[in-house]
Formats: sequence, structure tokens, C-alpha cells
Amino acid sequence: MTAVTDRLARAVPRIGFVSLGCPKALVDSERILTQLRIEGYAVVGGYREADLVVVNTCGFIEAAQRESLDAIGEALAENGKVIVTGCLGKRESLIRERHPDVLAITGPHDYESVMRAVHAQLAPPARHPHLDLLPASGVKLTPRHYAYLKISEGCNHKCSFCIIPKLRGRLASRKIGEVMREAETLVRDGVKELLVVAQDTSAYGVEIKYAGAAWRGREYRTHITDLCRALGELGVWVRLHYVYPYPHVDEVIPLMADGRILPYMDIPLQHASPGILKAMRRPAAGEKALRRIEAWRKLCPDLTIRSTFIVGFPGETEAEFEELLAFIKEAQLDRVGCFTYSSVEGADANALPDHVPAEVAEERHRVFMETQAEISARRLKRFIGRELTSLVDSVSGSTALARSFADAPEIDGVVTVKTAATLKPGQFAQLRVTGAGQYDLEAVPV
Repeated sequence: MTAVTDRLARAVPRIGFVSLGCPKALVDSERILTQLRIEGYAVVGGYREADLVVVNTCGFIEAAQRESLDAIGEALAENGKVIVTGCLGKRESLIRERHPDVLAITGPHDYESVMRAVHAQLAPPARHPHLDLLPASGVKLTPRHYAYLKISEGCNHKCSFCIIPKLRGRLASRKIGEVMREAETLVRDGVKELLVVAQDTSAYGVEIKYAGAAWRGREYRTHITDLCRALGELGVWVRLHYVYPYPHVDEVIPLMADGRILPYMDIPLQHASPGILKAMRRPAAGEKALRRIEAWRKLCPDLTIRSTFIVGFPGETEAEFEELLAFIKEAQLDRVGCFTYSSVEGADANALPDHVPAEVAEERHRVFMETQAEISARRLKRFIGRELTSLVDSVSGSTALARSFADAPEIDGVVTVKTAATLKPGQFAQLRVTGAGQYDLEAVPV
């Protein structure tokens, strides 16, 4: 290090960063970190090296709120100067009651307020044109070969168990031209998998009447179908998350069958009983979902469906839980997560009668997951003997962890490769599947 760069490094304000919550919050963190780096701040990995710490919180359920409050407390104890942002920031009184010494509190996706709070404590440093270089896509908290592409903020649904609209507001879609420019930049910077996220991906563009825009000489609507067509032109994996099974989603399935986007869909169904779905204020019915899934699979047999469900919702009877079990047995979903109902301050479901005892909810969770594990194991056996294009996430010695089209990062299974000496992270590899468990596959290079 030269004397000039050494002097510059010592003068640069250093920011520590803690990112909690869902992929949408992760994108918020990436945007804040990018702006910090653009303005010349250094981002460091430890509390004690930092001049202050930013904590991006989650406030969706009570467990996430506790984790966020604990993270704020840890940052205060280790550093002393903390700015809080994110979903829990909407509950400033709760944060102030537990941690009165935080410097500032902002809500979710409020990047400007975060930067103003940083500026109030640490003035932006003088920049050096040859040292302050960033990739065009900005700072990413994911490995270089995949990235989350957030297409909208907020949600127009009024699910009784959820407070996301109160935290993040109503649906606000990004116009398709803006989204496609970001996607192109990510691909140019080496991203090989785009994970499309929103609170409700299927509703993309509805509040702006599917406004059109030109991209690569063609006109596209701000609509999920047109977005998938456009993303399919980029030559990378495209994976859809948080999809509601609206009728117009049928238009996306042919794009999956043709290999334009991955045959994978994350659909948060939450339950199957009509009574519970009505109490949840969910915009779908179990019987309609079954018919739609059946039709999708006829058109695209390799379609992998992930979903999440809640057991122990207020008023859920044993008969309604059995109805849910019957649904997952018939639906044969590939990837499933299950949560026991948890009261969230501000959620309308708190006022519903007949809350299910915790021990009953936990037992239902156990039975549900055991049932689904058997389904998952049967579904995965169909891959044994097949060759799958897989994306390598990591390599340790002669063992690699990769993912097929059926595996989203961090939430689904992996493909373990024991003879992987020639494989590298971020590489597409042809693998032959040799074994299957409840959630993961084993394979060898072809």
C-alpha cells in the first residue's frame, strides 16, 4: 500500500452492516450498501472496526422481531452507534423502549433516510476515482453467480395473519424497462441465475395498468408474462418466487415448457380448507389450486412447485387439518415449508376466536412435515438416472454442492457431487443423478 492509499484508507468512514429477513429485504440491503460504496464509505465485517453499524431488520413475525431486537442490542453493545432500518422500523416505539440509544430509525426500502442518518454521523469522504470502483450492478450479498431481482414493493392483499402491507405499503411495481435494464446489468456482471421476487409476483404491474415500454426494439407490458418472455432472452436461469395462482399465470407455463425460464414456481398456498382460507382472507381455494396444478403439469411435466403452509391457525379444527393433509397428498408438491401459526402485533387474525393450543399446533406441524417428507422423497426418485444441468454453488476438496432447476438457493435441497475436482463455483455442470433422499440428490459429473 502506498502512502497515498494508506492515508486515504485511514480517512474513509467505515460502516458495519447487519442484514436480516427475506430476499426482498436482502435487496434493500444491497441497495443501501451500493449507495454507501458509491459515496465512498468503506463497508467492514466487524463491529469494532466500524464507525457505526446499520441494522436492516425484519418485523414479520414475533420470532423475527426478537431476532431483530437482539441484533440491535448486540450492535449497540459491540459498537455503540447504530442506525436501524427495515420492517421493524415501522414500530419505532418498540425499538426505542428496548434500545433508546439507537441513533436513528427508518422504515423499509427508505434508502434516502438511511443515507441522511449516516451523513448526520459521518460526512461522506473525499472520493478517489481509481480506488472507489464498483461493478455496474452494485454491491451484492449473494454469491456472484445468482442474484435477487425485485420487481415491486408492497402488497394489495389483506391477509388476516400478515402485516406486510402495513410495513411496506400497497403494491408499487417497477416498470418493465427499469427491471430489464437491471437484469441485463446483473448478467453482464456474471450473474447466471435471476430469482424474481416481490410480495405478489403475479400482480406485477396491475396498479399501473401494465404500462408498456420498449426493450431491445420490442414493446413489453409491465406484466408477469411479458417480464418472463423478456428475461428469457438473457440466456440465464430465471426462477419465480411468491407467485399467486391467478388464472393469467397459466400464460407463463408454456415459457417453462419451452425452456425460456426454469420450470419452477414458488406458490404460498398457506392452507387448503375453504373455512381457514376465508379466515385468512387468502385469494385462492384448495380445489381450484389442485385443478390448476394438474393442468400445469400436463403442459410442463418437469414443473417443480414449492409452497408454504400454516398449521394451528385460529379456529383450525382437526377435520380442517386432515383436509390440509389430504390436499398435500393429492397435490404432490415438490418443496414445502410449514409454520405453526404465530400471533403478530397488528394482525387482524389476533382477534379471531378459538386459538389452537401450542402443543396441538406443534403436533400438527410434526405430522404435516413427516407426511410431506415422504412425498418429497417419492418426487425426487424420478430424477435417479437422469442427467441434470446444475449450477455449482460451492466446492470443498473433491465435494461440490450444486442445484438443479428444482432447487432455489437456501430454501430447497442441493445436489451433492463427491467427485468434483474439476468443478468450480458459478459453473454450470452436467450431472447424472445416482441417489435421492428426502430433500437432496447425489450425482456424479457426466
